[in-house]
Amino acid sequence: MNVPFLDLNAVYSEIRDELDEAYKRVIASGRYILGEEVDTFENEFATYCGVRHCIGVANGLDALHLILRAYDIGPGDEVIVPSNTYIGTWLAVSYSGATIVPVEPDRQTYNLDPDRLEHAFTKRTKAIMPVHLYGQTADMGAINEIADKYGLKVIEDAAQAQGSRFKGRAAGALGHAAGFSFYPGKNLGAFGDAGAVTTDDDDLADRLRVLRNYGSREKYYNQEKGFNSRLDPLQAAFLRVKLSHLDEWNDRRKRLAEFYTQTLEGVADLRLPCVLAANDAIWHCYVVQTKQRQQLQEFLKDAGIDTLIHYPCPPHLQPAYAELGHSKGAFPIAESMADEVLSLPIGPHVSEEQSHYLVDTFAAFAS
Repeated sequence: MNVPFLDLNAVYSEIRDELDEAYKRVIASGRYILGEEVDTFENEFATYCGVRHCIGVANGLDALHLILRAYDIGPGDEVIVPSNTYIGTWLAVSYSGATIVPVEPDRQTYNLDPDRLEHAFTKRTKAIMPVHLYGQTADMGAINEIADKYGLKVIEDAAQAQGSRFKGRAAGALGHAAGFSFYPGKNLGAFGDAGAVTTDDDDLADRLRVLRNYGSREKYYNQEKGFNSRLDPLQAAFLRVKLSHLDEWNDRRKRLAEFYTQTLEGVADLRLPCVLAANDAIWHCYVVQTKQRQQLQEFLKDAGIDTLIHYPCPPHLQPAYAELGHSKGAFPIAESMADEVLSLPIGPHVSEEQSHYLVDTFAAFAS
């Protein structure tokens, strides 16, 4: 049996008619930059997240970078980021000109550890950028309390958390602003690159709409040096369709995660995911840890089961950040996770038969 990590063709097949209609609507409109389709998606996604504003941009990296720019965070400033994350979080800070200050994650949740934050602060610290990794929000109660104490901005990297909640409040509404990615593999994914910022900050939202559009409010008149980072109307139309199915698809992921947790407990010395009591996770990834990762991944591959590693090399050890001078051992928790994590198939279109086959294959590995 074949168990793909994520079956995007199945997503299209399920809602083909709705997506085709959205495509035809945009093509027939004659409006291919910003316009009504983007405006409507922004309103719908803002309502979904429980905030006043959504600003569609070209991708998730731009979303985070433009937030920093709009807050005038740049050279001479410091931004705290997790040591355990996709490199895009770090790149956003680099593009702003600010200094990256990595902080280690909590060993159980993989997310930024609030207990380590205050040790990382200096008089130059301007923002904390927690990542809601794998579909579970960071401990935003503790993070916001510390940020309030020191007058810092909290910028959520919510790229993997569309629909996730902390104490009933949605990701995207848990800090001063949030950056979302709608990369095709996300829980809410476009059919290409796309992103958005959500916020309740009216001034920030206004400046972001200018920055994403060449620094312009009115065509051919530019208030500042901006960027070309606009959400494509076609992607906005597709996202509107998929947003209407997001909660149902997230529920399928939750049921599959519950099945994995119940059936994989105690198998092959796996460390299973831990979800905080305050969190409603949406399982962008179901990540286990094992010291036998290479053997397990190869065994699963031979059985037709696809897995991925999120992520095999932490940012501080990437050649792209060699100039920071972090050697191996600088962030041991992130490094140990990079050596041991393995993500299992948990898309909304994994069948019951496929999930049982996966669990049986784990049992065969352990025997």
